[in-house]
Amino acid sequence: MRKVIALGLSLGLLSALSAQTIVGSDHDFSGKNWNNTGEICVVCHTPHNADNTVNGAPLWNHQVTSSNFTTYSSATFDATSGQPDGASKLCLSCHDGTVALDNFGGKTNGTNYVGGSKNFGTDLTNDHPISFTYDDALASTDGELNAPSTTNSGLGGTIADDLLIGGKMECASCHDVHNTVAVNGTKLLVKSNANSALCLTCHAK
Repeated sequence: MRKVIALGLSLGLLSALSAQTIVGSDHDFSGKNWNNTGEICVVCHTPHNADNTVNGAPLWNHQVTSSNFTTYSSATFDATSGQPDGASKLCLSCHDGTVALDNFGGKTNGTNYVGGSKNFGTDLTNDHPISFTYDDALASTDGELNAPSTTNSGLGGTIADDLLIGGKMECASCHDVHNTVAVNGTKLLVKSNANSALCLTCHAK
């Protein structure tokens, strides 16, 4: 009986995972001519000899950006924001346009770069701020942010549980890099932004 239950749970988990998988997503590089491995995960991840220079990097296999970024600044922005770190620095290791997509597995002389609107460059002043601590104190000071420790994220827990990484707002707070499912017509979001639902999870407007 236990084996039947375990099998059922496993199949259910596989079904849930298959609904949102990197296969076929914008980050599935297995069919790119610059990825001669034919593998999906290897461009970003490796089980051996991973790069540990970025705190919290998940078995990282891609060259990490060394860019100095001009970050978001506003008179109404009450958080302290430094250079992008953690997960956001990993995202920018392709999306700042200075590191080639094919710079992985120790390679540093790649020639294929992110282009168009996916290339954010190193000037992030017109992008949502990232890599800042988002806590209840900030929410109280700002007055137009929901308290992350108690506000429902819509994903099963609180903002702090489900959207923050190490207590910080990062790229992956809003974007699921492995997601092939179009949420409200847009891929790579952690939840639907219909009627600004994703934005209003944190912003009390």
